[in-house]
Amino acid sequence: MAIIIVPETLDTAARLAVAGLVGLAVGIERERSGHAIGPSRDFAGVRTFFLLGLLGGLGGLLVMAEVALAGMALVAGGVLLTVGAYVVTARRGDAEAVDGTTEVAALVVLALGLLAGGGALRLTAALAALVVLALAEKELLHGWVQRLDPIEMRAAFHFAVLSLVVLPLLPVVIASPVGDITPRATWVLALVISGLNFAGHIARNIVGRERGYAVTGALGGLVSSTAVTWGFARSSRDDAALRPGYAAGVIAASTVLFPRVLVVVLLLNASVGLAVLPYLAAPFVIGAASAWWAARVPASTQAPVYEAPQNPLRLGAALQMAVAFQLVLLLMAFVRTQFGDAGVYTTAALFGLTDVDAISVSMTRVAQGDFTPVAARAIVVAVASNTAAKAVIAATIGRGVFRLRAAAALAAMFAALIAALFLLP
Repeated sequence: MAIIIVPETLDTAARLAVAGLVGLAVGIERERSGHAIGPSRDFAGVRTFFLLGLLGGLGGLLVMAEVALAGMALVAGGVLLTVGAYVVTARRGDAEAVDGTTEVAALVVLALGLLAGGGALRLTAALAALVVLALAEKELLHGWVQRLDPIEMRAAFHFAVLSLVVLPLLPVVIASPVGDITPRATWVLALVISGLNFAGHIARNIVGRERGYAVTGALGGLVSSTAVTWGFARSSRDDAALRPGYAAGVIAASTVLFPRVLVVVLLLNASVGLAVLPYLAAPFVIGAASAWWAARVPASTQAPVYEAPQNPLRLGAALQMAVAFQLVLLLMAFVRTQFGDAGVYTTAALFGLTDVDAISVSMTRVAQGDFTPVAARAIVVAVASNTAAKAVIAATIGRGVFRLRAAAALAAMFAALIAALFLLP
């Protein structure tokens, strides 16, 4: 009686099909790019890559069927064939021969076939798409690398060390007589600010000296519009030509705050979210119109000022801002401990100075029955307090046209929030 090692099912066929299609896709790209034809062709084309994918898939099936030795022997044979082919082609001595991209792609196809044979079909398909894209976009990727300057490379490495090495070593909470100190959360905030600075540097190079900051500000508003305001206000002191761009970024970040808060509240408590919606409609329209206008108005009639090379992360400024946030939080904790809550709205206004999300989440959790309107208005008070704080930051720290445009737009949004609180029930 025959022993069936691998079951003849649709799942088995699907695994082999994905493994073969991965090899076929990579082989088509290699042949289309000219690496499988001509006197200096590599060892593998469409058919060979297809077979390598099937080989990996069969190896994965055998491993899953507890015949691991046979499965790994098949994959090892494919690896030896690929390595041997590279040795033979490398002896030609030309630059194309020692490139090795096709041989590495063959090894990746074997590995992906092994994954597909093991049942990880979605992961295999996703990785295969990335592999084909990386192979097809050779010129584009090389162009990006060539455009990277040493300053950007150093900044990226510094950010990796700060986030992957330093952050995990910091304690979560340290108790103190005036309240809990949160070194890790403070460091995360510093990383967010530094990341925004770096993103602004990259976006400015891609989109333009002014509109790049408007895009960065809108994206930064999804994380912290106050951080964007603080960072851009400080930057406005250094480069007069970029002040309109910084102002557009701050207005865009503050405008994004309204839909972000609304979405969070709707997801946590739909009744409170619907009650908040009328209050945020007018300030959102004002902010969107102001951001559109600020992004379109020319920055300056003068030639751009030359920027001396500097670290795009601006870590020193980011740390100052993060420490300032921690001090404000400690101050609020001390005030609440000594004097107690002076009411829901007062607490919302205090929390809104630095963290709108905290009061928004808390209000959605305690809102029940008749308290829903109070919870909605408390969230709006927090948003208004935060908007006022950003207006003060823009007016006191910012310089020149940045101060005028950013502070005026923020003041208009603040006025719309206050009017809504008085006019709406």
